[in-house]
Amino acid sequence: MATGWRSLILDTVLTVIALFVAIALGAGPSETTWWPLAGPLSVVALGVYAWRGTHRSSSRHLGVFDILNVALATLIVAVLQAVIQAVTGVGNQTPDLYRVPIITWTFAFSGLIAARVAANFREIPGFGGTDAGAANTLIVGAGDAGEIVFRELNRGAEGGYRVVGFIDDDAEKHNLRIHGTPVLGGIDDIPALVKQHDIKEILIAIPSASGEVNRRIFKASSGTGARVRNLPSIAMLVYSERPMMPLMRAFQVEDLLRRAPVRTDSSRAKEYVGGERVLVTGGGGSIGSELVRQLAPLGPASLIVLGKGENSVFEIDRELRDNGIYQPTPVVCDVRDAQSLDMVFKQHLPRVVFHAAAHKHVPLMEANPIEAVRNNVFGTLNAAEASVRHGAHKFILVSTDKAVNPGNVMGATKRVAEMIVQSLAGRSETGMAIVRFGNVLGSRGSLVPILTRQIANGGPLTVTHPDMTRYFMTIPEAAQLIVQSGAFGNQGEIFILDMGQAVRIMELAEDLIRMHGLVPGQDIEIKITGIRPGEKIHEELTYADEPLEPLEDPRISRVQNTGRVDHQSLRAALDELDRLCDEGIQDAVRAFLMELAWGRALPPVALD
Repeated sequence: MATGWRSLILDTVLTVIALFVAIALGAGPSETTWWPLAGPLSVVALGVYAWRGTHRSSSRHLGVFDILNVALATLIVAVLQAVIQAVTGVGNQTPDLYRVPIITWTFAFSGLIAARVAANFREIPGFGGTDAGAANTLIVGAGDAGEIVFRELNRGAEGGYRVVGFIDDDAEKHNLRIHGTPVLGGIDDIPALVKQHDIKEILIAIPSASGEVNRRIFKASSGTGARVRNLPSIAMLVYSERPMMPLMRAFQVEDLLRRAPVRTDSSRAKEYVGGERVLVTGGGGSIGSELVRQLAPLGPASLIVLGKGENSVFEIDRELRDNGIYQPTPVVCDVRDAQSLDMVFKQHLPRVVFHAAAHKHVPLMEANPIEAVRNNVFGTLNAAEASVRHGAHKFILVSTDKAVNPGNVMGATKRVAEMIVQSLAGRSETGMAIVRFGNVLGSRGSLVPILTRQIANGGPLTVTHPDMTRYFMTIPEAAQLIVQSGAFGNQGEIFILDMGQAVRIMELAEDLIRMHGLVPGQDIEIKITGIRPGEKIHEELTYADEPLEPLEDPRISRVQNTGRVDHQSLRAALDELDRLCDEGIQDAVRAFLMELAWGRALPPVALD
């Protein structure tokens, strides 16, 4: 239906027409003494409808409130019509004088509602016309989102589509019709339906779908030759506020792994971040930069972005400034340099510290254990002790699932980093917390970008073991949950992020090939290269003796019986590790590190 002034004028015209119908029915077709009432009634109707906002009701979402509002507005107009009659004397010669306002109200209300219903006729196949060149389209999902997408297509908001039918796994919906269009079958029927109806477009309108459901849809659709597009999970949170079709995009690997979106209550995070001086180490990295993006809207007094790579720090600084989000404080500093780091703390006095600086590549750290120790172990020690020394309120360590039963140098360094934080917990006013999670999608040098580059080069894709699995999470979700976890921890607790189900790397590689319109093993070869040094087939998120306690946010759990290491004993072991690093004996550093990480040299002390 037309909106704004056009809608307001249309409502007014329909009301005047209702008046003439009422005159004909209530006073007689030849009665002309009523006609002067049309002018005042037009002004009254225009004012009342503008006041009640009837022109702002959407025909697309016409509901009970809108109908009652129209009924009330037209009733007010009819009452005012009766008042005008009484004051001006119009129609005094007519028996049953006030039948005319009642009939006017009846026809005005009916006319305004009919106009709104009629505006939807063009969304029904056969009423709105079709584009001769439109592509035959299937909508996967016969729920609310699918129905909205259908209406947007038939309103012409997005041209070039002819919706042939819906797909839904709910058997009770099969053979039903939505706006006259049938639900043709379930996900497994997609290949046959594409062939039968010459489908060119498949639109997936299930924003709440799990990764498992998306994988089924993708596998059923990917070999059909039809273009496949998907609504991202964010659509579930905004579907009542904005159109769906502009959100449609090509299938992405995140769709195969995602969980249902959850609205996050940011009030807890704002309580400890808002108005505080916040420092993020590794602020130019994949996780660190996303932390910076998500911390900025929480209103920190200052946001210090610290990193040793000037380019990455420059990029996130410019991004926030250019987009008018925040004006952070960029600092180029290496966490391995205790003296320089201390000067940064002394100058900026951060109250909340997120420690995301770390070396993460397993094979690279396996070949360079000394650098891994200096950065991941002593960098953490420097940052944590500086936080304590300069009175930070909270220190949050970003850890990894590779710290559990570590089988490589990288995981061992992160386990020792956890031990450092646990040993400092309770020794000062600085609250300590650890957040542990698995792989993130799209980080620099991570699996998915490597496989994507290999596909672009024509293959082969390299997978180290056919049964290898990993936990995955998107960078924004990981950063969001790190910030949320910080609100709960103060005593060296370990928080585990819900990573969903572990994913087979082989399946992920095959799905990536299909996303590029290719056939695994035919167009692109997958080559098994063998497990690399320090690599495990399956990662773990917790130790066997780490029972989990659920928190308010269902995606975060807390380890119940977090162990703590005696600080003095750990510090003595770290001095020995430092000495071995100075001597430059790689094998000795690796051996001592693994002993320390596995707790053989330092028995854990239970928390009080």
